Amino acid sequence: MHVNPPAYRPDGLDREFGMQGDGLYRLSETQAQEILQMRLQRLTGLEQDKIVAEYKDVMAEIDDLLDILSRPERVSTIISEELITVKQEFGQTKLGARRSQIEHNAQDLGTEDLITPTDMVVTLSHSGYIKSQPLSEYRSQKRGGRGKQATATKEDDWIDQLFIANTHDWILCFSNRGRLYWLKVWEVPSGSRGSRGKPIVNMFPLAEGEKINVVLPLTGEFRSFPADHYVFMATAGGTVKKTTLDEFSNPRKAGIIAVDLDEGDYLIGAALTDGQHDVMLFSDGGKAVRFDESDVRPMGRNARGVRGMMLEDGQSVIAMLVAEDESQSVLTATVNGYGKRTPIGEYTRHGRGTKGMIAIQQSERNGKVVAATLAHTDDQIMLITDKGVLVRTRVAEIREMGRATQGVTLISLDDGDELSGLQRIVENDANVPEGGEADSGDAEPAA
Repeated sequence: MHVNPPAYRPDGLDREFGMQGDGLYRLSETQAQEILQMRLQRLTGLEQDKIVAEYKDVMAEIDDLLDILSRPERVSTIISEELITVKQEFGQTKLGARRSQIEHNAQDLGTEDLITPTDMVVTLSHSGYIKSQPLSEYRSQKRGGRGKQATATKEDDWIDQLFIANTHDWILCFSNRGRLYWLKVWEVPSGSRGSRGKPIVNMFPLAEGEKINVVLPLTGEFRSFPADHYVFMATAGGTVKKTTLDEFSNPRKAGIIAVDLDEGDYLIGAALTDGQHDVMLFSDGGKAVRFDESDVRPMGRNARGVRGMMLEDGQSVIAMLVAEDESQSVLTATVNGYGKRTPIGEYTRHGRGTKGMIAIQQSERNGKVVAATLAHTDDQIMLITDKGVLVRTRVAEIREMGRATQGVTLISLDDGDELSGLQRIVENDANVPEGGEADSGDAEPAA
């Protein structure tokens, strides 16, 4: 490309100096003086031919850019060539698949994505108040310590369930109508140790007369809804059902049917199992049946279940217990205030669907059985009457007796009063290690 030297002459330099038409560069007196003042090694280091070549290249590029600016057709050609290059590099493939990946942005984040995984202490009171507190608010104590009070309760209320779970863990909530509702731990209302929490019934779309009567936290090995673990359920009519845990892994806000109930029947218990435990059913007629849970095959959610206990007319199942170890005792209580503590080993295993064995001797003195629960000797229980009277006592103070006995007086009732229930108390976290994790469990009661 032709270069016009005068067009690029430095300002203030006379025409007789600079690049000439014959290809030579003539120095002005000022330029010559500057060169003479340079040190010898710098002067010899000058590559005159290289400098002249670079100078010509710069002049040629300037000339080309000026030509582009003066000719619109060249501008259009360059833009077209660059767009074709971009299309070839970033355009779609022949199959129409995108080369670029569409990533989710911050607006797609849900509330749970912003919740920090934290271990929480969740408490549920007898009257149905639930709340959560950070585990860090508790301190570890040796066995026998009184621990910290988990929550404030009214005189006619107490902590019925206490467990440790991560904020991202699920809680399965079963109603007496056989429906299941889901709750994430982070959704449980938080509160201080001095607060009661909020009614759990207000957290689900329950029907009239429906209430939550079983709460199962999915912690530890149950956390991922494994197919080799189960939810074992029992109804007042003596029906039992075992469903694999993975059948409950698809939460729905409106809840789902966990067990199909006959008219007039209702769910009385549910427990998480690994398929290797014994299940015990107790009737209000003073009978109990203990069988291996493997006697019940897994069934789908909408199944009715199978017979777990044969009942006589007018009788119903009042408790379902899952035997964990032989060191536990079975506490039974009757409507007239009598009861006893019997080693679990005295309840021998039989097949399901039978009438069972005697759990406590029926008599006119005792009346119907109203409660049965598993406990250790260092536990405490609460006795509840139909008139709202509460009596708290230690399990160790209840005499240990055989199955076929009538039991002893647990509570002195006034004329016309009846014992309506017996429940194990969970009150503090005396043995919960700080920063630790529990499977489902209840912390030890206060000493």
